Amino acid sequence: MTREEVFKRLNEVFRDVFDDETICVNDATTSEDIEDWDSLEHINLLAAVEQEFGMKFNMGQVVSMKNVGEMADIILSQAG
Repeated sequence: MTREEVFKRLNEVFRDVFDDETICVNDATTSEDIEDWDSLEHINLLAAVEQEFGMKFNMGQVVSMKNVGEMADIILSQAG
């Protein structure tokens, strides 16, 4: 799986979770960039990403993620 494929799939997940077809995430996207991204939606987002990619984030990864680029790095590191 390439980084571009990860971002294509992440965009779909973000659009679905936040019900906003205009969202386009990139490496630097953070919760500050998406109006409805609060702590509750963060949990929903992580669950949706885990389901989309068939993987699980551990607590250390969850607390260390600072942006969508770091999320993509974790996904790529766990991709089979």
